[in-house]
Amino acid sequence: MSNRETYESRTEQLLVPIAERFHVDIYDVEYVKEGKDWYLRAYIDKPGGVSIDDCENVSRALSDVLDEEDYISDAYILEVSSPGLGRTLKKDKHLEKSLGAEVEIKTYKPIDGRKEFSGILKAFDPDSITITLPDEKGEAAKRVFQRKEVAVIKLALDL
Repeated sequence: MSNRETYESRTEQLLVPIAERFHVDIYDVEYVKEGKDWYLRAYIDKPGGVSIDDCENVSRALSDVLDEEDYISDAYILEVSSPGLGRTLKKDKHLEKSLGAEVEIKTYKPIDGRKEFSGILKAFDPDSITITLPDEKGEAAKRVFQRKEVAVIKLALDL
């Protein structure tokens, strides 16, 4: 396991009791480098959405635990936030909650001359993701993507 994966996993473990105390769900944890800075990001969620107070409470509690445990050797910036409306669906639990919702898929390489697709998430398994999208006649057509083809899948924003 890489340092990144270890840090994310350990942070998620430490976050479980904090999330329970503040009645929020852990959506995701990521440890990423942007420019010269490392970021440890915890995304939290709850029915009706999270407030700034939720983020602040979880951030303070998590910061205290991280200071005690001190297992990340790099300097990093801690951020706690909502995953947002157009949230990325990284894990199977995210896909499960989003069945029947409109999603946007971006592929690594063009498929039929396109790299972006929008449709309703119908199914997924370890190897594939299935959506329905309008065909040339405007009728619903099923489209199956191999997971290895998908760069990003996220909830569509209705603006």
